[in-house]
Amino acid sequence: MKTTVALSALCAAMAFSPPALSDTRPTSAYHYVLPLNLALEAATEAVRVCGLQGYRVTATVVDMDGIPEVVLRGDGATVHTRESSFQKAYTVITLGPEFSFDTSGALFELVKTNPYAPRLAQVRNVMALPGAVAFRADGAIVAALGVGGAPGGDKDEVCARAGVAKVASRLPR
Repeated sequence: MKTTVALSALCAAMAFSPPALSDTRPTSAYHYVLPLNLALEAATEAVRVCGLQGYRVTATVVDMDGIPEVVLRGDGATVHTRESSFQKAYTVITLGPEFSFDTSGALFELVKTNPYAPRLAQVRNVMALPGAVAFRADGAIVAALGVGGAPGGDKDEVCARAGVAKVASRLPR
């Protein structure tokens, strides 16, 4: 009898209790994967444009999850260019949607003018230097192209803009 009552009480408690936390799954309103051919074409264009100016760079395309999709090291680009191109792109994909900017140059400017923004530049894998540009699809930032290696982030960003512009018309509007 005690077992039946205890079992009934347990069943009743389970029926009226909220679901376990492990049962809840986060949902994403929008997730887009930049096609590999477009990511590769954009990175190639960025390296090409910088190369025309004599800049030896690396271009990195980072997806919505902050994961590198393409890393393209141009001829003669030094080893540190891989890290800087990634960090610039990571900055745009992770902070751009929160702070409404499409370039790492915008964070660079924000750090100079907002007393709280320099702390953002200390977050792991964030680089507050120009050189990365967002890809937008359906109005949302869906990837970013970062370039590192030119003598100044402003020059890197020109090359990144060229890469994004090369494929922008083929992204969903």
